[in-house]
Amino acid sequence: MDWISRLSAHELQIIIDGIEDGSLRAPFTELGIARIFGPETGREVCLGLNSLVKESIGDRQIASVLRLVKSDRQSRLLTEISDQVDLVWTGPETAGTINRDTKVVVQELFRQAKRSVLIAGFAVYQGKEVFRTLATAMDSNPNLNVDMYLNVHRRHRDTTRADDLVKRFAEDFARYQWNGQRRPNVYYDPRSVDLDEMKRSVLHAKCIVVDREISFVTSANFTEAAQERNIEAGVLLKLPGFAQKLHDHFEALRNEQVLKKIALV
Repeated sequence: MDWISRLSAHELQIIIDGIEDGSLRAPFTELGIARIFGPETGREVCLGLNSLVKESIGDRQIASVLRLVKSDRQSRLLTEISDQVDLVWTGPETAGTINRDTKVVVQELFRQAKRSVLIAGFAVYQGKEVFRTLATAMDSNPNLNVDMYLNVHRRHRDTTRADDLVKRFAEDFARYQWNGQRRPNVYYDPRSVDLDEMKRSVLHAKCIVVDREISFVTSANFTEAAQERNIEAGVLLKLPGFAQKLHDHFEALRNEQVLKKIALV
């Protein structure tokens, strides 16, 4: 029965559908199965199906067995996903709902980081408080690297030079948003300060990636209101593959100079 374990849920459904609509029937032929799965997999599937026929298992029974296998696999997958994915919430709760709190999750992520933290955010306000745990972690762990991708805002009809806006942002960040001895690497999207409104864009993503293993994607900005009072929804993903992809995408944008580093004063 090992051949069944190597088939995807979609492939199992193809066999089930074929048996039920009569396009697949015993004795199963290698040529007929190969048309669906290709020669190598088709041969294995054909041998497997005919081995069940030899055990006096009829076509309909085979379809029922495969349906049970598919259902069990999907049920197990949903259970695994539920253990790896959490809803994270800011704002009013209702009776009977139990969700992770945004502020609590963010601070937990900052505390548990050992090697790296990636932060992307649109708005930062009262950052000394929001990032206090992370700043402490950086000062106590010289191996902890923190990269922040933040939006530099140009107000409507503001004609200030782009370099001056970025410099002002750097001064503001160092003075009001960070209180650690070691400072993070901060990057921005140069398009956000373009004088041409038709070319201008904002860095609107809001997420955290810790050690390239755990990621948090959220609607919440890095502000006291978003962390504690607003209605915000996010998802905490304990999926290293996804965390790695998210981290790598920001890093690629940085390496290609799409996102550029800000010199903190």
